[in-house]
Amino acid sequence: MAISRPTLEEIQAISERFNLGLSGDELKEYWGFACEAVDGYAEMDELADVKLPVRYPRQEVGYRPVGEDNPVNGWAWKCRIEGAAEGLLAGKTVAIKDNTAVAGMPMLNGSALMEGYVPDEDATVVTRLLDAGATIVGKTNVPGFCVDGGGVTGYPEPQPINPHGADYLPGASSNGSGVVVANGEVDIATGGDQGGSIRLPASWSGCCGLKPTHGLVPYTGIFPIELTLDHTGPMARTVEECARTLQAIAGPDGMDPRQPAGLQPGDYLGALGRDVKGLRIGLLREGFSIPGASEPEVDEAVRAAVAELESAGASVTEVSAPLHRLGVTLWNAIAFEGATAQMVAGDGYGLNWKGHYSTGLMDFYGRARKARGRDFSPTTKVTILVGSYMSEAHNHHYYAKAQNTARRLREQYDAALAQVDVMVMPTTPMVARRRPQGNSLAETFDGALGNLHNTAAFDISGHPAMSVPCGSKGGLPIGMMIVGGHFREETVLQVARAHEQAGR
Repeated sequence: MAISRPTLEEIQAISERFNLGLSGDELKEYWGFACEAVDGYAEMDELADVKLPVRYPRQEVGYRPVGEDNPVNGWAWKCRIEGAAEGLLAGKTVAIKDNTAVAGMPMLNGSALMEGYVPDEDATVVTRLLDAGATIVGKTNVPGFCVDGGGVTGYPEPQPINPHGADYLPGASSNGSGVVVANGEVDIATGGDQGGSIRLPASWSGCCGLKPTHGLVPYTGIFPIELTLDHTGPMARTVEECARTLQAIAGPDGMDPRQPAGLQPGDYLGALGRDVKGLRIGLLREGFSIPGASEPEVDEAVRAAVAELESAGASVTEVSAPLHRLGVTLWNAIAFEGATAQMVAGDGYGLNWKGHYSTGLMDFYGRARKARGRDFSPTTKVTILVGSYMSEAHNHHYYAKAQNTARRLREQYDAALAQVDVMVMPTTPMVARRRPQGNSLAETFDGALGNLHNTAAFDISGHPAMSVPCGSKGGLPIGMMIVGGHFREETVLQVARAHEQAGR
Protein backbone atom coordinates (compact mmCIF):
# COMPACT_ATOMS: atom_id res chain seq x y z
CA MET A 1 0.00 0.00 0.00
CA ALA A 2 1.18 3.58 -0.61
CA ILE A 3 2.34 5.47 2.46
CA SER A 4 1.20 9.09 2.65
CA ARG A 5 3.00 11.79 4.56
CA PRO A 6 1.13 13.42 7.43
CA THR A 7 -0.13 16.93 6.89
CA LEU A 8 0.85 19.72 9.23
CA GLU A 9 -2.76 19.83 10.40
CA GLU A 10 -2.69 16.12 11.28
CA ILE A 11 0.50 16.52 13.31
CA GLN A 12 -1.04 19.52 15.07
CA ALA A 13 -4.15 17.49 15.94
CA ILE A 14 -2.02 14.69 17.40
CA SER A 15 -0.01 17.22 19.39
CA GLU A 16 -3.17 18.70 20.83
CA ARG A 17 -4.65 15.29 21.65
CA PHE A 18 -1.59 14.34 23.69
CA ASN A 19 -1.07 17.86 25.08
CA LEU A 20 2.49 18.03 23.70
CA GLY A 21 2.61 21.82 23.80
CA LEU A 22 3.88 22.27 20.20
CA SER A 23 3.00 25.38 18.26
CA GLY A 24 4.30 27.70 15.56
CA ASP A 25 7.81 27.10 14.23
CA GLU A 26 8.36 24.27 16.71
CA LEU A 27 5.39 22.35 15.32
CA LYS A 28 6.69 22.74 11.76
CA GLU A 29 10.11 21.47 12.81
CA TYR A 30 8.63 18.37 14.41
CA TRP A 31 6.46 17.87 11.30
CA GLY A 32 9.57 17.75 9.15
CA PHE A 33 11.16 15.06 11.32
CA ALA A 34 7.89 13.10 11.33
CA CYS A 35 7.70 13.17 7.52
CA GLU A 36 11.25 11.85 7.23
CA ALA A 37 10.44 9.02 9.63
CA VAL A 38 7.26 8.10 7.73
CA ASP A 39 9.18 8.08 4.43
CA GLY A 40 11.39 5.34 5.87
CA TYR A 41 8.39 3.01 6.08
CA ALA A 42 8.36 2.73 2.28
CA GLU A 43 11.03 0.04 2.41
CA MET A 44 8.54 -2.21 4.20
CA ASP A 45 6.40 -2.32 1.07
CA GLU A 46 9.22 -4.11 -0.74
CA LEU A 47 9.10 -7.03 1.71
CA ALA A 48 6.86 -10.04 1.18
CA ASP A 49 4.37 -10.53 3.99
CA VAL A 50 4.31 -13.78 5.98
CA LYS A 51 1.11 -15.79 5.48
CA LEU A 52 -0.19 -18.92 7.17
CA PRO A 53 0.01 -21.95 4.84
CA VAL A 54 -2.86 -23.24 2.71
CA ARG A 55 -2.06 -26.94 2.11
CA TYR A 56 -5.32 -28.43 0.86
CA PRO A 57 -7.31 -27.56 -2.27
CA ARG A 58 -10.83 -26.22 -1.97
CA GLN A 59 -13.05 -28.83 -3.67
CA GLU A 60 -16.07 -26.55 -3.44
CA VAL A 61 -15.70 -22.84 -2.75
CA GLY A 62 -19.30 -22.97 -1.60
CA TYR A 63 -22.30 -20.75 -1.00
CA ARG A 64 -24.41 -19.13 1.70
CA PRO A 65 -27.25 -21.59 2.46
CA VAL A 66 -30.85 -20.52 3.06
CA GLY A 67 -34.19 -22.12 3.84
CA GLU A 68 -34.31 -25.91 4.03
CA ASP A 69 -30.57 -26.02 3.38
CA ASN A 70 -30.05 -24.34 6.76
CA PRO A 71 -32.74 -25.77 9.08
CA VAL A 72 -31.58 -24.21 12.37
CA ASN A 73 -29.77 -21.27 10.73
CA GLY A 74 -26.41 -22.48 11.97
CA TRP A 75 -24.48 -22.13 8.71
CA ALA A 76 -22.83 -18.94 7.52
CA TRP A 77 -21.29 -20.73 4.52
CA LYS A 78 -21.22 -24.24 3.10
CA CYS A 79 -18.20 -25.60 1.25
CA ARG A 80 -16.04 -28.71 0.96
CA ILE A 81 -12.37 -29.07 1.80
CA GLU A 82 -11.06 -32.62 2.05
CA GLY A 83 -8.13 -33.29 4.33
CA ALA A 84 -5.55 -36.06 4.44
CA ALA A 85 -6.58 -39.57 3.44
CA GLU A 86 -5.83 -40.92 6.91
CA GLY A 87 -5.72 -39.59 10.43
CA LEU A 88 -7.52 -39.23 13.76
CA LEU A 89 -10.43 -37.44 12.09
CA ALA A 90 -10.66 -39.39 8.84
CA GLY A 91 -14.29 -39.63 7.76
CA LYS A 92 -15.39 -36.87 10.13
CA THR A 93 -17.21 -33.77 8.93
CA VAL A 94 -16.18 -30.53 10.63
CA ALA A 95 -17.68 -27.03 10.78
CA ILE A 96 -15.50 -24.00 11.46
CA LYS A 97 -16.71 -21.07 13.55
CA ASP A 98 -16.93 -18.00 11.31
CA ASN A 99 -14.38 -16.01 13.29
CA THR A 100 -11.68 -18.32 11.94
CA ALA A 101 -9.69 -17.90 8.72
CA VAL A 102 -10.37 -20.46 5.99
CA ALA A 103 -8.67 -19.38 2.78
CA GLY A 104 -11.05 -18.59 -0.06
CA MET A 105 -14.15 -18.61 2.19
CA PRO A 106 -15.91 -15.40 3.32
CA MET A 107 -15.58 -14.49 6.99
CA LEU A 108 -18.34 -12.30 8.38
CA ASN A 109 -17.70 -12.72 12.11
CA GLY A 110 -21.41 -12.03 12.55
CA SER A 111 -21.34 -8.48 11.17
CA ALA A 112 -22.38 -6.65 7.99
CA LEU A 113 -19.25 -4.60 8.56
CA MET A 114 -17.19 -7.59 7.35
CA GLU A 115 -19.11 -8.20 4.10
CA GLY A 116 -16.58 -8.71 1.32
CA TYR A 117 -13.69 -10.01 3.43
CA VAL A 118 -12.18 -13.29 2.23
CA PRO A 119 -9.05 -14.58 4.05
CA ASP A 120 -6.07 -15.81 2.03
CA GLU A 121 -4.69 -18.07 4.77
CA ASP A 122 -5.82 -21.00 6.93
CA ALA A 123 -5.83 -20.73 10.71
CA THR A 124 -3.57 -23.25 12.46
CA VAL A 125 -6.56 -25.23 13.76
CA VAL A 126 -7.95 -25.48 10.21
CA THR A 127 -4.68 -26.92 8.90
CA ARG A 128 -4.45 -29.35 11.82
CA LEU A 129 -7.99 -30.59 11.33
CA LEU A 130 -7.28 -31.23 7.66
CA ASP A 131 -3.94 -32.87 8.49
CA ALA A 132 -5.91 -35.23 10.75
CA GLY A 133 -8.15 -36.30 7.86
CA ALA A 134 -11.22 -34.18 8.52
CA THR A 135 -13.47 -32.85 5.79
CA ILE A 136 -14.49 -29.23 6.37
CA VAL A 137 -18.06 -28.72 5.17
CA GLY A 138 -18.77 -25.14 6.17
CA LYS A 139 -18.49 -22.18 8.50
CA THR A 140 -20.95 -21.47 11.28
CA ASN A 141 -22.84 -18.32 12.22
CA VAL A 142 -21.83 -16.17 15.17
CA PRO A 143 -23.28 -13.04 16.79
CA GLY A 144 -21.71 -9.66 16.08
CA PHE A 145 -17.94 -9.94 16.61
CA CYS A 146 -18.71 -12.78 19.07
CA VAL A 147 -19.61 -10.30 21.84
CA ASP A 148 -22.80 -12.09 22.90
CA GLY A 149 -23.47 -15.05 25.20
CA GLY A 150 -27.08 -15.71 24.20
CA GLY A 151 -27.30 -15.35 20.44
CA VAL A 152 -29.32 -12.19 19.66
CA THR A 153 -26.96 -9.86 17.77
CA GLY A 154 -25.84 -11.81 14.71
CA TYR A 155 -25.84 -11.07 11.00
CA PRO A 156 -27.39 -12.01 8.67
CA GLU A 157 -30.92 -12.85 9.68
CA PRO A 158 -32.31 -15.33 10.47
CA GLN A 159 -30.01 -16.12 13.37
CA PRO A 160 -29.42 -19.61 14.78
CA ILE A 161 -32.29 -21.16 16.72
CA ASN A 162 -32.21 -23.68 19.53
CA PRO A 163 -32.80 -27.21 18.13
CA HIS A 164 -34.93 -27.97 21.22
CA GLY A 165 -37.31 -25.06 20.64
CA ALA A 166 -37.26 -22.33 18.04
CA ASP A 167 -38.53 -19.76 20.56
CA TYR A 168 -35.44 -20.24 22.72
CA LEU A 169 -31.92 -18.85 22.43
CA PRO A 170 -29.20 -21.35 21.52
CA GLY A 171 -26.42 -19.80 23.58
CA ALA A 172 -23.51 -17.99 21.95
CA SER A 173 -21.13 -16.87 20.58
CA SER A 174 -20.39 -20.30 19.08
CA ASN A 175 -24.14 -20.65 18.54
CA GLY A 176 -23.91 -21.75 14.92
CA SER A 177 -21.43 -24.45 15.87
CA GLY A 178 -23.58 -25.62 18.76
CA VAL A 179 -26.79 -25.92 16.80
CA VAL A 180 -25.38 -27.74 13.75
CA VAL A 181 -23.69 -30.23 16.08
CA ALA A 182 -26.75 -30.73 18.28
CA ASN A 183 -28.98 -31.01 15.21
CA GLY A 184 -26.81 -33.78 13.75
CA GLU A 185 -25.73 -31.80 10.67
CA VAL A 186 -22.01 -32.24 11.32
CA ASP A 187 -19.81 -34.49 13.47
CA ILE A 188 -17.58 -31.83 15.02
CA ALA A 189 -17.35 -28.04 15.13
CA THR A 190 -14.82 -25.54 16.40
CA GLY A 191 -15.84 -22.93 18.92
CA GLY A 192 -14.26 -19.88 20.48
CA ASP A 193 -14.46 -18.94 24.14
CA GLN A 194 -13.76 -15.55 25.73
CA GLY A 195 -16.58 -15.47 28.30
CA GLY A 196 -18.03 -18.95 27.90
CA SER A 197 -18.77 -19.06 24.21
CA ILE A 198 -17.99 -22.76 23.72
CA ARG A 199 -19.69 -23.86 26.90
CA LEU A 200 -22.77 -21.60 26.79
CA PRO A 201 -24.14 -22.97 23.48
CA ALA A 202 -23.12 -26.48 24.51
CA SER A 203 -25.24 -26.06 27.63
CA TRP A 204 -28.29 -24.44 26.02
CA SER A 205 -28.29 -26.40 22.75
CA GLY A 206 -27.39 -29.76 24.27
CA CYS A 207 -23.95 -30.93 23.15
CA CYS A 208 -20.43 -31.24 24.56
CA GLY A 209 -18.02 -28.30 24.45
CA LEU A 210 -14.48 -28.06 25.78
CA LYS A 211 -12.62 -24.83 26.50
CA PRO A 212 -9.00 -25.98 26.82
CA THR A 213 -6.37 -24.42 29.07
CA HIS A 214 -5.43 -20.94 27.85
CA GLY A 215 -2.71 -21.48 25.25
CA LEU A 216 -3.04 -25.24 24.78
CA VAL A 217 -4.61 -24.79 21.33
CA PRO A 218 -3.05 -22.04 19.19
CA TYR A 219 -5.36 -19.14 18.41
CA THR A 220 -3.33 -18.27 15.30
CA GLY A 221 -5.51 -17.09 12.42
CA ILE A 222 -8.64 -16.51 14.51
CA PHE A 223 -10.20 -13.05 14.94
CA PRO A 224 -9.06 -11.94 18.40
CA ILE A 225 -11.10 -10.18 21.06
CA GLU A 226 -8.70 -9.95 24.02
CA LEU A 227 -5.37 -11.76 24.16
CA THR A 228 -5.69 -12.83 27.79
CA LEU A 229 -9.21 -14.22 27.26
CA ASP A 230 -9.07 -15.83 23.80
CA HIS A 231 -9.54 -19.63 23.65
CA THR A 232 -10.57 -22.04 20.91
CA GLY A 233 -11.67 -25.67 21.22
CA PRO A 234 -13.97 -28.49 20.07
CA MET A 235 -17.72 -29.04 20.18
CA ALA A 236 -19.35 -32.40 19.43
CA ARG A 237 -22.17 -34.69 20.48
CA THR A 238 -19.88 -37.00 22.44
CA VAL A 239 -16.98 -36.64 24.81
CA GLU A 240 -14.95 -39.01 22.65
CA GLU A 241 -15.31 -36.74 19.60
CA CYS A 242 -14.16 -33.75 21.65
CA ALA A 243 -11.15 -35.70 22.91
CA ARG A 244 -10.29 -36.88 19.41
CA THR A 245 -10.46 -33.33 18.07
CA LEU A 246 -8.40 -31.91 20.91
CA GLN A 247 -5.77 -34.57 20.21
CA ALA A 248 -5.56 -33.27 16.65
CA ILE A 249 -5.39 -29.52 17.34
CA ALA A 250 -3.50 -29.14 20.64
CA GLY A 251 0.16 -28.21 20.93
CA PRO A 252 2.53 -25.38 19.98
CA ASP A 253 2.65 -23.87 16.50
CA GLY A 254 5.53 -21.44 17.10
CA MET A 255 3.35 -18.45 16.27
CA ASP A 256 1.23 -17.94 19.39
CA PRO A 257 3.32 -16.61 22.31
CA ARG A 258 0.52 -17.49 24.75
CA GLN A 259 1.70 -21.08 24.48
CA PRO A 260 4.25 -21.93 27.20
CA ALA A 261 7.70 -23.22 26.35
CA GLY A 262 7.92 -27.00 26.35
CA LEU A 263 4.17 -27.46 25.91
CA GLN A 264 3.29 -31.10 25.21
CA PRO A 265 -0.28 -32.27 24.49
CA GLY A 266 -1.65 -35.04 26.71
CA ASP A 267 -3.14 -38.41 25.82
CA TYR A 268 -6.71 -37.23 25.61
CA LEU A 269 -8.12 -40.31 23.94
CA GLY A 270 -6.30 -42.58 26.37
CA ALA A 271 -7.94 -40.78 29.29
CA LEU A 272 -11.36 -41.99 28.17
CA GLY A 273 -10.58 -45.58 29.12
CA ARG A 274 -10.06 -44.78 32.80
CA ASP A 275 -12.84 -45.03 35.35
CA VAL A 276 -13.41 -42.53 38.17
CA LYS A 277 -12.70 -44.83 41.12
CA GLY A 278 -10.67 -42.87 43.62
CA LEU A 279 -11.09 -39.53 41.83
CA ARG A 280 -12.05 -36.57 44.00
CA ILE A 281 -14.86 -34.34 42.76
CA GLY A 282 -15.51 -30.95 44.31
CA LEU A 283 -18.85 -29.17 44.08
CA LEU A 284 -17.94 -25.49 43.83
CA ARG A 285 -20.13 -23.82 46.45
CA GLU A 286 -20.23 -20.45 44.69
CA GLY A 287 -21.38 -22.05 41.42
CA PHE A 288 -24.75 -23.07 42.89
CA SER A 289 -27.71 -21.08 44.24
CA ILE A 290 -26.59 -17.84 42.57
CA PRO A 291 -29.02 -15.10 43.68
CA GLY A 292 -31.28 -13.93 40.89
CA ALA A 293 -29.90 -16.44 38.39
CA SER A 294 -29.93 -20.08 39.53
CA GLU A 295 -32.89 -22.32 38.78
CA PRO A 296 -33.30 -25.07 41.42
CA GLU A 297 -33.94 -27.75 38.78
CA VAL A 298 -30.58 -26.97 37.17
CA ASP A 299 -28.68 -27.21 40.45
CA GLU A 300 -30.50 -30.45 41.29
CA ALA A 301 -29.69 -32.04 37.91
CA VAL A 302 -25.99 -31.33 38.35
CA ARG A 303 -25.97 -32.70 41.89
CA ALA A 304 -27.76 -35.83 40.67
CA ALA A 305 -25.16 -36.32 37.95
CA VAL A 306 -22.38 -36.00 40.50
CA ALA A 307 -24.15 -38.53 42.73
CA GLU A 308 -23.96 -41.02 39.83
CA LEU A 309 -20.21 -40.44 39.64
CA GLU A 310 -20.01 -41.04 43.37
CA SER A 311 -21.82 -44.34 42.86
CA ALA A 312 -19.17 -45.19 40.25
CA GLY A 313 -16.40 -44.81 42.84
CA ALA A 314 -15.55 -41.12 42.99
CA SER A 315 -15.51 -39.22 46.24
CA VAL A 316 -17.48 -35.98 46.48
CA THR A 317 -16.92 -32.96 48.68
CA GLU A 318 -17.67 -29.23 48.61
CA VAL A 319 -14.97 -26.69 47.78
CA SER A 320 -14.98 -22.93 47.75
CA ALA A 321 -13.46 -20.04 45.77
CA PRO A 322 -15.11 -16.87 47.11
CA LEU A 323 -13.92 -14.66 44.25
CA HIS A 324 -15.86 -16.84 41.80
CA ARG A 325 -18.96 -14.75 42.51
CA LEU A 326 -17.03 -11.67 41.31
CA GLY A 327 -15.95 -13.41 38.12
CA VAL A 328 -18.31 -11.47 35.85
CA THR A 329 -17.29 -8.17 37.47
CA LEU A 330 -13.61 -8.90 36.87
CA TRP A 331 -14.37 -10.17 33.36
CA ASN A 332 -16.26 -6.96 32.50
CA ALA A 333 -13.33 -4.80 33.58
CA ILE A 334 -10.93 -6.84 31.44
CA ALA A 335 -13.21 -7.38 28.45
CA PHE A 336 -14.54 -3.83 28.06
CA GLU A 337 -11.16 -2.12 28.02
CA GLY A 338 -9.14 -4.99 26.58
CA ALA A 339 -11.48 -5.62 23.64
CA THR A 340 -11.76 -1.91 22.90
CA ALA A 341 -7.99 -1.53 22.80
CA GLN A 342 -7.27 -4.69 20.83
CA MET A 343 -10.30 -5.72 18.81
CA VAL A 344 -11.44 -2.20 17.93
CA ALA A 345 -8.73 0.45 18.21
CA GLY A 346 -6.06 -2.16 17.48
CA ASP A 347 -7.78 -3.36 14.28
CA GLY A 348 -8.17 -6.83 15.75
CA TYR A 349 -4.60 -7.58 16.77
CA GLY A 350 -3.33 -4.56 18.63
CA LEU A 351 0.38 -4.27 19.39
CA ASN A 352 3.05 -5.49 21.80
CA TRP A 353 3.18 -9.19 21.10
CA LYS A 354 5.30 -11.46 18.87
CA GLY A 355 2.56 -13.68 17.46
CA HIS A 356 1.33 -13.93 13.89
CA TYR A 357 -0.58 -10.90 12.60
CA SER A 358 -3.16 -11.41 9.83
CA THR A 359 -2.36 -8.19 7.98
CA GLY A 360 -5.05 -8.72 5.34
CA LEU A 361 -7.68 -8.89 8.07
CA MET A 362 -6.28 -5.81 9.77
CA ASP A 363 -6.30 -3.84 6.50
CA PHE A 364 -9.89 -4.75 5.61
CA TYR A 365 -11.32 -4.46 9.11
CA GLY A 366 -9.44 -1.25 9.92
CA ARG A 367 -10.93 0.49 6.89
CA ALA A 368 -14.38 -0.99 7.48
CA ARG A 369 -14.69 -0.06 11.14
CA LYS A 370 -13.72 3.55 10.44
CA ALA A 371 -16.28 3.86 7.66
CA ARG A 372 -19.07 1.65 9.03
CA GLY A 373 -18.97 1.83 12.81
CA ARG A 374 -22.76 2.07 12.79
CA ASP A 375 -22.79 -1.62 11.77
CA PHE A 376 -21.21 -2.78 15.03
CA SER A 377 -23.66 -4.82 17.09
CA PRO A 378 -25.26 -3.21 20.19
CA THR A 379 -23.07 -5.30 22.51
CA THR A 380 -19.93 -4.24 20.65
CA LYS A 381 -21.03 -0.59 20.73
CA VAL A 382 -21.51 -0.64 24.49
CA THR A 383 -18.12 -2.36 24.84
CA ILE A 384 -16.51 0.49 22.88
CA LEU A 385 -18.31 3.19 24.85
CA VAL A 386 -17.59 1.76 28.29
CA GLY A 387 -14.08 0.57 27.43
CA SER A 388 -13.07 3.93 25.95
CA TYR A 389 -14.54 5.90 28.85
CA MET A 390 -12.89 3.78 31.54
CA SER A 391 -9.54 3.88 29.76
CA GLU A 392 -9.60 7.63 29.25
CA ALA A 393 -11.20 8.65 32.53
CA HIS A 394 -9.38 6.20 34.80
CA ASN A 395 -6.09 5.54 32.98
CA HIS A 396 -6.64 1.76 32.65
CA HIS A 397 -6.65 1.52 36.47
CA TYR A 398 -9.58 -0.89 36.64
CA TYR A 399 -8.33 -3.08 33.82
CA ALA A 400 -5.01 -3.40 35.65
CA LYS A 401 -6.69 -4.04 39.00
CA ALA A 402 -8.92 -6.73 37.47
CA GLN A 403 -5.91 -8.49 35.93
CA ASN A 404 -4.10 -8.33 39.28
CA THR A 405 -7.16 -9.71 41.07
CA ALA A 406 -7.46 -12.42 38.43
CA ARG A 407 -4.25 -13.92 39.80
CA ARG A 408 -5.91 -14.19 43.22
CA LEU A 409 -8.93 -15.83 41.59
CA ARG A 410 -6.65 -18.33 39.88
CA GLU A 411 -4.92 -19.03 43.19
CA GLN A 412 -8.28 -19.73 44.86
CA TYR A 413 -9.22 -22.19 42.13
CA ASP A 414 -5.80 -23.82 42.36
CA ALA A 415 -6.18 -24.13 46.13
CA ALA A 416 -9.55 -25.84 45.65
CA LEU A 417 -8.07 -28.11 42.98
CA ALA A 418 -5.31 -29.10 45.38
CA GLN A 419 -8.07 -30.75 47.43
CA VAL A 420 -9.92 -32.37 44.50
CA ASP A 421 -9.19 -33.53 40.96
CA VAL A 422 -11.99 -31.54 39.30
CA MET A 423 -14.57 -28.95 40.28
CA VAL A 424 -18.18 -29.28 39.10
CA MET A 425 -21.06 -26.81 38.83
CA PRO A 426 -23.85 -25.89 36.39
CA THR A 427 -22.49 -24.49 33.13
CA THR A 428 -25.26 -21.93 33.11
CA PRO A 429 -27.41 -21.36 36.19
CA MET A 430 -30.51 -21.54 34.01
CA VAL A 431 -31.78 -23.36 30.93
CA ALA A 432 -32.13 -21.51 27.64
CA ARG A 433 -34.09 -18.28 27.77
CA ARG A 434 -36.81 -17.30 25.36
CA ARG A 435 -35.71 -15.17 22.44
CA PRO A 436 -36.48 -11.48 23.13
CA GLN A 437 -39.67 -10.40 21.37
CA GLY A 438 -38.75 -6.71 21.25
CA ASN A 439 -35.77 -4.78 19.96
CA SER A 440 -35.05 -2.61 22.97
CA LEU A 441 -31.47 -2.36 24.17
CA ALA A 442 -32.51 -3.68 27.59
CA GLU A 443 -33.94 -6.85 26.05
CA THR A 444 -30.93 -7.27 23.78
CA PHE A 445 -28.41 -6.94 26.59
CA ASP A 446 -30.38 -9.22 28.89
CA GLY A 447 -30.54 -11.90 26.20
CA ALA A 448 -26.91 -11.51 25.17
CA LEU A 449 -25.12 -11.07 28.48
CA GLY A 450 -27.28 -12.66 31.17
CA ASN A 451 -25.78 -16.16 31.40
CA LEU A 452 -22.04 -15.74 32.06
CA HIS A 453 -22.16 -16.28 35.85
CA ASN A 454 -20.18 -19.56 35.96
CA THR A 455 -18.28 -19.48 32.69
CA ALA A 456 -16.52 -16.11 32.40
CA ALA A 457 -14.29 -16.58 35.44
CA PHE A 458 -12.50 -19.55 33.86
CA ASP A 459 -11.59 -17.50 30.80
CA ILE A 460 -9.88 -15.12 33.21
CA SER A 461 -8.12 -17.91 35.12
CA GLY A 462 -7.37 -20.03 32.03
CA HIS A 463 -8.44 -23.36 33.57
CA PRO A 464 -9.81 -26.06 31.24
CA ALA A 465 -13.58 -26.36 31.49
CA MET A 466 -16.01 -28.64 29.71
CA SER A 467 -19.80 -28.58 29.46
CA VAL A 468 -21.67 -31.88 29.07
CA PRO A 469 -25.44 -32.47 28.99
CA CYS A 470 -26.77 -33.78 32.30
CA GLY A 471 -30.54 -33.54 32.15
CA SER A 472 -33.36 -31.29 31.01
CA LYS A 473 -36.03 -28.94 32.26
CA GLY A 474 -39.19 -28.54 30.20
CA GLY A 475 -37.48 -30.19 27.25
CA LEU A 476 -34.51 -27.81 27.36
CA PRO A 477 -30.99 -29.17 28.04
CA ILE A 478 -29.07 -28.65 31.26
CA GLY A 479 -25.28 -28.46 31.13
CA MET A 480 -22.81 -29.59 33.78
CA MET A 481 -19.39 -27.94 33.78
CA ILE A 482 -16.26 -29.88 34.77
CA VAL A 483 -13.16 -27.80 35.56
CA GLY A 484 -9.63 -29.12 36.02
CA GLY A 485 -6.15 -27.87 36.78
CA HIS A 486 -4.13 -26.16 34.08
CA PHE A 487 -3.25 -28.62 31.29
CA ARG A 488 -5.24 -31.34 33.07
CA GLU A 489 -7.66 -31.87 30.19
CA GLU A 490 -7.20 -35.63 30.53
CA THR A 491 -8.84 -35.61 33.96
CA VAL A 492 -11.67 -33.37 32.76
CA LEU A 493 -12.34 -35.71 29.83
CA GLN A 494 -12.07 -38.78 32.06
CA VAL A 495 -14.82 -37.46 34.34
CA ALA A 496 -16.92 -36.25 31.41
CA ARG A 497 -16.72 -39.66 29.77
CA ALA A 498 -17.68 -41.44 32.98
CA HIS A 499 -20.71 -39.19 33.32
CA GLU A 500 -21.66 -39.82 29.72
CA GLN A 501 -21.47 -43.60 30.19
CA ALA A 502 -23.41 -43.47 33.46
CA GLY A 503 -26.27 -41.70 31.69
CA ARG A 504 -26.67 -44.33 28.97
